[in-house]
Amino acid sequence: FFCSSMASEEPGAAVEVDPHQLQSTQELTTFVQTLLTQMQGRFATMSDQIIGRIDEMGTRIDELESSIGELMTQAGVEDDAAADPNAADAVGE
Repeated sequence: FFCSSMASEEPGAAVEVDPHQLQSTQELTTFVQTLLTQMQGRFATMSDQIIGRIDEMGTRIDELESSIGELMTQAGVEDDAAADPNAADAVGE
């Protein structure tokens, strides 16, 4: 079995635990609880990172939409023409 140390080592560092050294039910229970707590902490950290990246991507998409709108305005293209593909054909004729 491998168990990450929560206190003194880097997150994700593994400490080898010999299952034969777990003498009692209490020791095994403590070991499992510690392992589950560590897994929960890692899951929470990863979830927070994923949510942060999704939020960042949303912000970037909003900025991109704004920039595209500004470029379209500068180019003289109206929003109606961009929304209607047939309007582009009419402008080109």
